[in-house]
Amino acid sequence: MKKIMRTGILRLFTFFILLFSVQFQGYAQVTLAKVFGDNMVLQRGIKIPVWGKSVPGVHINVTLGEIRVKAIANRQGEWKVFFPAFKAGGPYTLSISESGRPGSGVELQGILIGDVWLASGQSNMEWSVQQAQDAVNEIAKADFPKIRLFQVEHVKKLSPQQDVAGGKWKICNAENVAQFSAVAYSFAKKIHIDQGVPIGIIQSTWGGTPVEAWTSREKLLSSPITKAKTVANDTLAERHFVKDSLDQARSWDILYHPYQNADKIIPQPHYNDSGWPLIEMPKLIKDFGIGPYEGMIWMRKKIILPEAFSKDDLTLYIGRPDVNYSLYFNGAEICKTVWNTNPGQHYTIPAKILKKGENTVTLRLAMLWGIGGLNPPADEMYITNGKARISLAGTWKYQKDLEPAMAKNRNYQYYPSLLFNSMITPLVPYGIKGFLWYQGEANDTAAYNYRKLFPMLIKDWRERWKQGDLPFLYVQLPNFKQTQALPSESEWAELREAQALALSLPNTAMACTIDIGEADNIHPGNKQEVGRRLALAADQLVYKQDNIASGPSLKSFSKNGSRMRIRFTDTGGGLKSKDAKALTGFAIAGADRHFHWAEAKIEGNEVVVYSEKVPQPVAVRYAWADHPLCNLVNSEGLPANPFRTDHWKGITQK
Repeated sequence: MKKIMRTGILRLFTFFILLFSVQFQGYAQVTLAKVFGDNMVLQRGIKIPVWGKSVPGVHINVTLGEIRVKAIANRQGEWKVFFPAFKAGGPYTLSISESGRPGSGVELQGILIGDVWLASGQSNMEWSVQQAQDAVNEIAKADFPKIRLFQVEHVKKLSPQQDVAGGKWKICNAENVAQFSAVAYSFAKKIHIDQGVPIGIIQSTWGGTPVEAWTSREKLLSSPITKAKTVANDTLAERHFVKDSLDQARSWDILYHPYQNADKIIPQPHYNDSGWPLIEMPKLIKDFGIGPYEGMIWMRKKIILPEAFSKDDLTLYIGRPDVNYSLYFNGAEICKTVWNTNPGQHYTIPAKILKKGENTVTLRLAMLWGIGGLNPPADEMYITNGKARISLAGTWKYQKDLEPAMAKNRNYQYYPSLLFNSMITPLVPYGIKGFLWYQGEANDTAAYNYRKLFPMLIKDWRERWKQGDLPFLYVQLPNFKQTQALPSESEWAELREAQALALSLPNTAMACTIDIGEADNIHPGNKQEVGRRLALAADQLVYKQDNIASGPSLKSFSKNGSRMRIRFTDTGGGLKSKDAKALTGFAIAGADRHFHWAEAKIEGNEVVVYSEKVPQPVAVRYAWADHPLCNLVNSEGLPANPFRTDHWKGITQK
């Protein structure tokens, strides 16, 4: 009997513990998706979605300003509400609570109603204000309390996620803007000033990533271009991500910590490098002739200093390193683990370590992601006393494998759909005004595939948000790499063409940046102008302002004897040469398809193109190169979009 009573009491006690536990969980469990937070911006003019989680079956009360709406958490504990459309304004408070459970609520402060833009892409969209040109001035003046910034944390996942890994809405000021996307900030600043409404930017970016990483599995499986690679993801598991992270940590440790005091031994003047191979510098790892290599490469060069160079401090200009480097002079460390974000770096070489006659310069170079080394030009590698120079270009000795090999980095963030799963899906259906996109560098070797993959992403995102044909504004790749002496084929030109073809989709606009790139920097510094041009497109396409938002675009062409006449749209007040010199960047070909640089003259809103080498022309190309020299603009100074008539599809800016 006593045993039965004890059992009954124990069961009753357990029941009350469970009841208390459920009630306690009910008080604590109501949550919002992480994209919601203090100081956020919610989208004006649409039904505003708000969602989160709670205990299944619980009634949820959500209040924004004076408006209250209700929901019931489903069997999975998920709930969602929609507020009626609000006009721009604020600040408001958002309150969430569970019916009949005091103290269970969440309250968010400082909320504004305005326009929200999702900014995504690879490193040029990710490039921060502090990395862009004029960073000190930009940061100091970044006082825009009605611009709010949210950065989605980097994470990759094998399946669609319900929530982002993390992030926090921040008010735009000097402290918060430094690490935010420079392009997106410049865009937000102009739109905020032009439209007079609060602006929110959600930044979801990851450097080096291809378009496939940002597209859903369902869409990728629908295309023969991406189906096989997408299915291959089925062999992956979370353990692969963990191993890759550990391998990366090991590689970074090697990069930052030379193996067994190598930095104390190899840079010494007396170190024996007699068996090292020779290489002419400057040169990138792809041109070393050793095939793909990832790891640390040591380089040494002996230079002879005349007596005039051995008495006072000297300045050493290292030129344009491609990734990471450390520099030593006569065994002394001059700099360590420098990431080259500013080309043309230079250092003081103290007089006390100089020697009359032979001196030793040593570099420890990181070769990562298939890149590394020293970029041309050679005349930016030298040592000087302020009056004369001694070149550091020419023959160097180099050696690889002096330190442990770096583990192969799988870069799973590049894999199909893995970023869509974790950095896009959890944002749906947060109310937005439109999308900003800067990506394409990672797809430059497959431009013809990009013609299909890029529009596929645009349609994919629009379908997910269910807000119709949301505005999609994007950046065309800038000029980059070296200028070609003769007209030739170009992967970057083909990728730009593929980007331009996406203008056939409704409610799209493209910012041409063919004049603001840098030959030796894949991350050109002038992000302010990129953001401004995107904002010009938004002012016209989205906000219906009467402005010129694009440079001249090919409208039509015709042959007139030995000349080709090119007609343009978006000429504004007229066509002109940007530098008031003769037009450059035009090439012309006959039936043999052999292109020659051409003469070009402006006649009204047309350009007449010709060459004495091509008496019977059939095709014209403009700015068709990786890094073209081109100068056609409209009266607003916006550059003409690159084109080729031999593959023209009749697509122009709208």
